[in-house]
Amino acid sequence: MSSTLVLSTENNAPVRPVTQRPPAVFHPSIWGDHFLAYASDDMEVDINKKPNHQQLKEKVRKELVEAKGERSQQLDLIDAIQRLGVAYHFETEIELRLHHIYETYGDKNDEDLYTMSLKFRLLRQQGYPVSCDIFNKLKDDEGKFQESLIGDVRGLLSLYEGTHLRVHGEDILDEALEFTTTQLNSALPNLSNNPIAAQVVHALNENQPIHTGLTRLESRHFISLYEKDDSHNKVLLDFAKLDFNLLQKSHQRELSEITR
Repeated sequence: MSSTLVLSTENNAPVRPVTQRPPAVFHPSIWGDHFLAYASDDMEVDINKKPNHQQLKEKVRKELVEAKGERSQQLDLIDAIQRLGVAYHFETEIELRLHHIYETYGDKNDEDLYTMSLKFRLLRQQGYPVSCDIFNKLKDDEGKFQESLIGDVRGLLSLYEGTHLRVHGEDILDEALEFTTTQLNSALPNLSNNPIAAQVVHALNENQPIHTGLTRLESRHFISLYEKDDSHNKVLLDFAKLDFNLLQKSHQRELSEITR
């Protein structure tokens, strides 16, 4: 940068120097014009999909509100809704359903490992102060976890995920984390043809609570897993896919506006 002293035409009095600045050189965006290229046609597609999106949403809401049958089925529906990333549409309905489950927490003594662990995790995630003492019945007379649990991979995974909501002083959950981690790692080589293998690998590799993951990334991953589950809820799956795509289009549109 250089400055040149300029004299005025009257009495040769000096004036403010004129600064000669070098031309600015800005590096091109690493994104190029990717976001600027968002087509207006995409917006029309979004508008056409919204009626179907609303219809599917109401069907899922009805299933959630009118959920009957086994407690495990109700818990599965709530869990799937949350992990598919569409829980923000049904916050009130989920809260009412979980509150009812909380009021009867500990009443059933015949629940299997999977249901017991899933109920514990969902209620803790929702902020309910449920006790971990229910897991004491999983131990034998020597204070160790029963060997009969080892073959229940689905239940072990559910318990493993629940242990990540433990607080200081909950020794049984510390023990359960160690136990389930060991058993799941041991079971992996024998799960090559089992759809649950991908869930086990993801859980062990991430080593973090489900609810602390990035919602969009976790839901995208779970959509592919849920689709392979023969017992999946087709209405819920279709809604989750459509909701994911519409939300993604919305984000693309926002980025297009910001980068103009």
